[in-house]
Amino acid sequence: MDGTHDTERYETVIIGGGQAGLATGYELARLGRSFVILEADQRLGDTWRRRWDSLHLFTPARHDGLPGWRFPARAWSFPSKDQMADYLEAYAARLGLPVRTGTRVDRVTGDGDGGYLVSAAGRRFQADNVVVATGAYQVPTVHGFASRLDPGIVQLHSSDYRRPSQLRDGGVLVVGAGNSGAEIAIEAAAAHRVWLSGNDVGNVPFRIQGLASRLLLYRLVLRVLFHRVMTVRTPMGRKMRARLASRGTPLIRLRPGEITAAGVERVGRVAGVRDGLPVLEDGRVLEVANVVWSTGFHHDFSWIDLPGVGDGEPAHARGVVDGQPGLYLVGLHFLYAMSSAMIHGVGRDAAYIARHIAARVPGARPAARAEEPAVA
Repeated sequence: MDGTHDTERYETVIIGGGQAGLATGYELARLGRSFVILEADQRLGDTWRRRWDSLHLFTPARHDGLPGWRFPARAWSFPSKDQMADYLEAYAARLGLPVRTGTRVDRVTGDGDGGYLVSAAGRRFQADNVVVATGAYQVPTVHGFASRLDPGIVQLHSSDYRRPSQLRDGGVLVVGAGNSGAEIAIEAAAAHRVWLSGNDVGNVPFRIQGLASRLLLYRLVLRVLFHRVMTVRTPMGRKMRARLASRGTPLIRLRPGEITAAGVERVGRVAGVRDGLPVLEDGRVLEVANVVWSTGFHHDFSWIDLPGVGDGEPAHARGVVDGQPGLYLVGLHFLYAMSSAMIHGVGRDAAYIARHIAARVPGARPAARAEEPAVA
């Protein structure tokens, strides 16, 4: 596809049709910009649909809407993962966003004239700007010694776990004690002996039952502390960003006591393998039939063939990539604030990037909203 007639031209190409990509599309549409959203899956929301069956969002519906359309559910209900998936699909249709599904991006390069070429599913797109909105959950991470476990042990990453029926009879070791690991461990404990391995990630010190505590948690903690106080601009925010990188996100819905009350045994880190079985750092060998790796994800930007961009997170300032004018990131953990990868926080980052794109074009009209909108 070398001829120019085979190349589609847009001011901006957004890669990824999840909440970050759709929110960015909404903000660009408000500014009258030319763009297209490329989504690898055949259907919007499929990333959510592939997650485990019992998953519900950690935040109530009143904080789960994207800019332009609130989440259509009772304000204090906790939407299921399928409700979230359907919302994203309906959001794009309701707002008329130009989305191409089934269009997996293979490569991004420079076009030799200050812009970019995006190759995807046999098509080619030329753009002045590229917004990478592939999200924080890209390549599953497992420990290097996983391959040395007995081949008879069922091993699943949390991204592949759907329901307890995938597990064999016998014990279950869940590696990673964050929100996902804790919820999977509790679910598995109904029919299995379960060990939950990993460092204590702490928990948000408020219960979510009762109107007063809900207001305290979701207004003060999520909308003020996570969204405004803990940013890359504040010492507290920078300290929290480093903590999250080393320890993970604190428990939000659960408290540590609820994990043990469900019959889950908390144990230390997994240090290796002995005779095909996992060994803890204290030397204890666990005779398990299943291991669920809730050990997170790592970035893979190797398909972006540009200087300074590789497997890790490129250097950037609030999503504006260093040294690559017109290249942007949205939807990553702590892109700007602790709320950046949360649904209620991604809209602010998307608006910032859209304004930055508009400002690159002489005569572009300003955004309709202020840079720091009031907390709803």
